[in-house]
Amino acid sequence: MSDRKIIEALKLEAQPFDTEEDFTRLLDHMGDASIVLLGEATHGTREFYRLRAEISKRLIVEKGFDAIAVEADWPDALRVSRYVQHGGDDMTAEGALAGYKRFPQWMWRNHEIEGLVNWLREHNAHVASSARRIGFYGLDLYSLQQSMHAVIAYLEEADPEAARRARERYACIDHMAEDPQHYGYATSFGMKEDCAKEVRRQLAELTRQANEHLQSMGGQVPDDLFYAQQNARVASNAEVYYRAMFGGRDESWNVRDSHMAETLEALREHIHQRTGRPGKIVVWAHNSHLGDARATEMGEGGQLNLGQLVRERYRPEDIYLLGFTTHTGTVTAATDWDGPAELKQVVASRTDSVERLLHETSIAAGLPQFLLPLRGRDSMLARLPSRYLERAIGVIYRPETERFSHYFHADAARQFDAIIHVDRSAALQPLERSALWQQDEVPETYPSGL
Repeated sequence: MSDRKIIEALKLEAQPFDTEEDFTRLLDHMGDASIVLLGEATHGTREFYRLRAEISKRLIVEKGFDAIAVEADWPDALRVSRYVQHGGDDMTAEGALAGYKRFPQWMWRNHEIEGLVNWLREHNAHVASSARRIGFYGLDLYSLQQSMHAVIAYLEEADPEAARRARERYACIDHMAEDPQHYGYATSFGMKEDCAKEVRRQLAELTRQANEHLQSMGGQVPDDLFYAQQNARVASNAEVYYRAMFGGRDESWNVRDSHMAETLEALREHIHQRTGRPGKIVVWAHNSHLGDARATEMGEGGQLNLGQLVRERYRPEDIYLLGFTTHTGTVTAATDWDGPAELKQVVASRTDSVERLLHETSIAAGLPQFLLPLRGRDSMLARLPSRYLERAIGVIYRPETERFSHYFHADAARQFDAIIHVDRSAALQPLERSALWQQDEVPETYPSGL
């Protein structure tokens, strides 16, 4: 089949995605899904954040969604959640986002998230019942030390003797937890006592307390106890993650995404206890976490991800996976881990990539931004004669090595239920801009590197 025939078929499938009616059509396609997962092809594209924010607002207002869960750490997101639910000590959205101090700050300390946080707080101001106020939660597990300290802080108020036990259990790891990679390195060489049993014991104790509440308090776990239990879960799974990261990328990746799935399920159940119905949650994370791993070369190599796990655990009609792609433009990313945010040019997509097919479709259809529904349709993407490459730009972007560092083979039609393609996208604007992040457009002579 020629590329021209493929593009002509995709042109007929592509739907405009710009107006209120276009958003309504997408929500109709989602049906009764109670877990909607919204991806992104980069961690630094403004349009992805804006579109996900608008879709999330529509899901909250029109379909009664209860929470937004994001690829971020639990304690930092919980601070934001308290603010939007009219609790906590912060007076502004920017103040509530101040917990995001760890690299990469721009993922959550940016103007699009600040606007969404303000909207959530305003929305919740009109919700009479605190149990029905929309929350903002983190799915990730990097906050090892912060989560351990949060467990102890909760117990110091609730049960000082239990706080003493928690301090003793966490003592074997706490002094290394500020840089937990050192802990993982030490355990890989037998240079550090195994703390796994102690952190698991702390999680088990808080879980027992939660179960006692379920049995004696009308089937509800108090929010503060649930938050502490989740911090204990983060600490336990983070210990496993940092131990695994020196044993191989696939193992640590699987620990992380399994933790995200576990957190999502726990959050959904907690909302169920509060509202009397299964929680309805919209999830924000990278395409690599949300596009079903079984349809990718990483999945063939042994990796799983959140998108795969939710598809395996829930009915198809309960789940909706929406991917996002772009052809070129600018992006906010770093060159090295822990480096400053930079405004970078996104190299035009490769000719053998799905992004290039969607770029050619964009030109043929005259649609700079469009929706490509996949679920329930005999899409051309599902009938491609061979797999195409797919691009993933995370917090680090190195255009000069793009083929090897940012592309992988995948079957997009099996990964997602739909894709939104933004042909030329713009960089996400951080609240704090480094000298390497300039408003001026990056010159077109930036390395093309294909």
